[in-house]
Amino acid sequence: MESGTIVIVGGVAGGASAATRARRMNENAEIILLERDEHVSFANCGLPYHIGGEIEDRNRLLVATPDFLRQRFRIDVRVSQEVISIDRTAKTVTVQPVAGEDAYLIPYDKLILSPGARPIVPPIPGIDAENVVTLRNLADMDRIKAAVDVGGLSQAVVVGSGFIGLEMVEQLVRREVKTSLIELQNHVLPMMDAEMTEPIGEELKKNGVDLYLGSGLESIQTNSEGAAVSAKLSNGEQIQGDLFILGIGVQPNVELAKEAGLTIGGSGGIATNEFLQTSDPNIYAVGDAVEYQYGPTGQPSRIAMAGPANRAGRLAGEHAATGSSGPMQPVYGTSIIRVFGLTAGFSGLTGGLATRLGVPCCHAIVLAKNHAGYYPGAEMMTLKLSYSPGDGRVLGVQVVGGDGCDKRIDVVATAMHFGADVRGLAGVDLAYAPPFGSAKDPIHLAAFVACNQLDGIESFCSPDADLTERTVLDVRTLSEVKAKPLAGAHSVIHIPVDELRDRLGEIEPPQGHDSLVITCAVGIRGHLATRLLTQKGFKVENLSGGATVRSRAWKFTSQNENG
Repeated sequence: MESGTIVIVGGVAGGASAATRARRMNENAEIILLERDEHVSFANCGLPYHIGGEIEDRNRLLVATPDFLRQRFRIDVRVSQEVISIDRTAKTVTVQPVAGEDAYLIPYDKLILSPGARPIVPPIPGIDAENVVTLRNLADMDRIKAAVDVGGLSQAVVVGSGFIGLEMVEQLVRREVKTSLIELQNHVLPMMDAEMTEPIGEELKKNGVDLYLGSGLESIQTNSEGAAVSAKLSNGEQIQGDLFILGIGVQPNVELAKEAGLTIGGSGGIATNEFLQTSDPNIYAVGDAVEYQYGPTGQPSRIAMAGPANRAGRLAGEHAATGSSGPMQPVYGTSIIRVFGLTAGFSGLTGGLATRLGVPCCHAIVLAKNHAGYYPGAEMMTLKLSYSPGDGRVLGVQVVGGDGCDKRIDVVATAMHFGADVRGLAGVDLAYAPPFGSAKDPIHLAAFVACNQLDGIESFCSPDADLTERTVLDVRTLSEVKAKPLAGAHSVIHIPVDELRDRLGEIEPPQGHDSLVITCAVGIRGHLATRLLTQKGFKVENLSGGATVRSRAWKFTSQNENG
């Protein structure tokens, strides 16, 4: 397009990226960026860290101001302007100034929608109280920070333990505000598998956070002045507080697109093609309100994250400005969070998501040090690798631990992007020196486990399996067994792995099942025992993650069974 008008609705990650890329690709186009809020481009992922004081200068959150975009890119930026309708036939948008002035029309040749998403606010009693807040923009951040800065907060209550919720909990504690956390599911970070997030729950407790898991928010109790004073849960518990922060999730702003007759996909986001065009080829859509191709399944899915929004905006801006661009690549939902002294993150499928989507999936769980164990400062991490039972294609990864979790997530995310299988992952050449890693990286170890399963060398038992009717051989030392008995198992034989060859006659036939379950602390000695016994004619399964991961998984399994 040599000239013409590109109108962009919404700024922040997707819209601002689209606007600047469009200008870099087309100096002749008229580019108009409309934003209903005051700020057109800000670092919304940094909001909690300004509240907590880690980011001291508020201005550092302003990625690009209207004046900057006008001066450097000659973009017509109009803030506090809300687009209220689209006329696809006339190719115009109707704009309503937030201040209440008369609405006006803007014609477009190409239209890019970046409407974002809004926090979920449940329709329950008391939810409209002034001290019940959400965190989505700078105004929300200022409001929460002002309440904390004034002091006198005796208790904050955060509802929802996703990324925003946990970041807010961490920062409130950093500001020495006593904090409670409510989560409807029975474990924090419910987008990850329970056995992977249990260390995060323990880390929260260690830092003084009161956890209320497995019960939803039923109502907010208010005083005579209309201020919220407590949260009532579905199990009847009440939690006192002065400030209540909702981090339940977000819902896409698709109303404008829907009213314009654009196709809304099955996941609730605006449907787009590989070039971010909607069902109207002159209208593009990017960001939190859009469906992207989900890498592990190839199906459209809504993934509300800044990274995909930025990449999508860049491509949509180029395509709108020139008529061509590279395609939007599949998205894997790669995410990471710091919770006090621990890190947790994932990319692609988790076990729970694979089950919900009906995707056949195997999992390899390993516990390993982030770098050479003999080098000072080594920290343990738990890594769960998910893969296809047929061809071994890598489908997902979850990691929790200390330093180094981020690079393991990124390595596997990169491998998935290029279609790797576990055999390729087992051979990937990673940087190694004692301060940085190990000759056999945790990624290698997980891939080795997966290859053993695919090659029929070893079978595995899920850490949350019902072992009440199974015979278990525990190959830990007696002191280990006494210190931490295997959870949820009734028939257990104890033979340390170093004595196993001489005590094979003590192994009784399995009860109620044709195979014996082997366990140790984390799975390594279990692997040795599994190989030994297999070659002696026994049919065995190694308990994935050993007694350590079993204790985490069984905690949540038993909770579900009890109620």
